[in-house]
Amino acid sequence: MTAVLQAKERKEFRGSVLTRLRQEGNIPAVVYGAKVESKPIYFSEVDFTKIVRQVGRNGVISLDLDGHKHNVVLSEYQADPIKNEIIHVDLLAVDMSKEITANVRVVLIGNAAGVKDGGVMQQSLHEVSVTATPDSIPQSVEVDVTNMQVNETMTIADIKSNQGYEINHTEDEVIASILPPKQEEEIHSGEKQNEGTPENEEGRETKANEE
Repeated sequence: MTAVLQAKERKEFRGSVLTRLRQEGNIPAVVYGAKVESKPIYFSEVDFTKIVRQVGRNGVISLDLDGHKHNVVLSEYQADPIKNEIIHVDLLAVDMSKEITANVRVVLIGNAAGVKDGGVMQQSLHEVSVTATPDSIPQSVEVDVTNMQVNETMTIADIKSNQGYEINHTEDEVIASILPPKQEEEIHSGEKQNEGTPENEEGRETKANEE
């Protein structure tokens, strides 16, 4: 069942109006895309947060805009880093039969054998671009690293399969690798020294000869 988000069109665009909307617990937004002219809207922050948690970052939301429903996905959002609040959202209206492109998190799963042996896991790719119909966009791409050994790498070629979506990266792009254990570096002064030679050897020889 598609989650429904109630929204209303914004008629005023003054900064004071946007401030008031946010103070009342709403998020100013814009909806655009398939069969929808770009429209400024707003909706409840509580309802939006609840629905995103329910369907995920790339999930399809049924937007009820003043009685007219549209299938939308979250395109972009702006957040206030100090207040940790969402201050603006862009929603993309989609045709469920047509493919779209979205960025999806890469999640490494499993305890790599190479890490157990002292190696260090290095994840080079944290997000991938995928293309699929809106209802086939995954929330994340899981990569099983259980069997990876020290000095081994995992690439896009290793995870490409018939999963209902296309990964838009070259096959040789590295996702993760296991580096060998760090070895203790030897410290060298870089200066050539004469081993076993006393600092005052010349003076001692002179004294001995005098005696």
